[in-house]
Amino acid sequence: MHKLSYSFIIPVYNRPIEIKELLTSFLELKGGFKYEIVIVEDGSIEPSEVVVNQFSSKLNISYYFKPNSGPGASRNFGMQRANGNYFIVLDSDVILPSNYLVEVDNYLQKKFFHCFGGPDAAHKSFSALQKAINFSMTSFLTTGGIRGGSEAVDDFQPRSFNLGLSKEAFEAIGGFGKIHPGEDPDLVLRLQKKGFNTTLIKNAFVYHKRRISWKKFYTQVNKFGKVRPILNKWHPESKKITYWFPSLFLIGFILAICLFFFGNFYLLMFYGFYFSLILLSAFITTKSLQIAIMSLVAVAIQFYGYGSGFLSSTVKLSLSKKPIEAIFPKLFFK
Repeated sequence: MHKLSYSFIIPVYNRPIEIKELLTSFLELKGGFKYEIVIVEDGSIEPSEVVVNQFSSKLNISYYFKPNSGPGASRNFGMQRANGNYFIVLDSDVILPSNYLVEVDNYLQKKFFHCFGGPDAAHKSFSALQKAINFSMTSFLTTGGIRGGSEAVDDFQPRSFNLGLSKEAFEAIGGFGKIHPGEDPDLVLRLQKKGFNTTLIKNAFVYHKRRISWKKFYTQVNKFGKVRPILNKWHPESKKITYWFPSLFLIGFILAICLFFFGNFYLLMFYGFYFSLILLSAFITTKSLQIAIMSLVAVAIQFYGYGSGFLSSTVKLSLSKKPIEAIFPKLFFK
């Protein structure tokens, strides 16, 4: 294996404050590694160039501004111009723990993988809403650990907020596609078809801010639900019954309400028990009753948003004979 040379690829869209927080965390990285940071401004109205320039004397940064074409194309743009042989893709709304690169390098030196993913966590400085959303998105009780909490290490499907990709693998598949969201599982599934193995580095976590309002969170998870049937159509081997769970959960809840009016309480009691587990688990995890209660709201929004998006997308794909991009124009960048 050649000596690894790391390039961090960070697309940014109207987030100068978050870029400042991310670049500040780079200053605390341990290990003494030489690396570069490639920031790609994706047609932002609020550009980050002034913020980036504040760090240019302290960090090895390249800054590019391009017309808006989405995060996938922006990551490809950055990787095409990077000098390293191993790319680490980050979202602009993450903060790196000081040992991040040490954990990545130690893992890859022991057993090399062309693609890895890492989990996310809530930083102590995050708001109560952000911590509640983080719990909802990472808890085994809600997502089954698919974002790195407890999923199996081998054949892990990394998410693009914290994803490593070798230059060789990038060149073999041509990078990310035009769909968004969903460009990260699509990339990973294409990698695996080409014979590249993926892995989870559990200790290489990042602090991920996510959405800062309930409305934005709903929009995000609803889109997640809409793209999954598209990915299943593109990659039939990736289909899992678990992708149906939020939709079945939503249908079951509606059925439970209907049965309640006919004097049958059992199904509704099941939902009450489940949300009690959520409340207890969130309280134990966050040590905050406020965040635990907000986590109930986050879980409800997550299941409704994803489940309804998955169902509507499945029906549209079944009934329409149009090309996928024509059926879902808002999920694709031109």
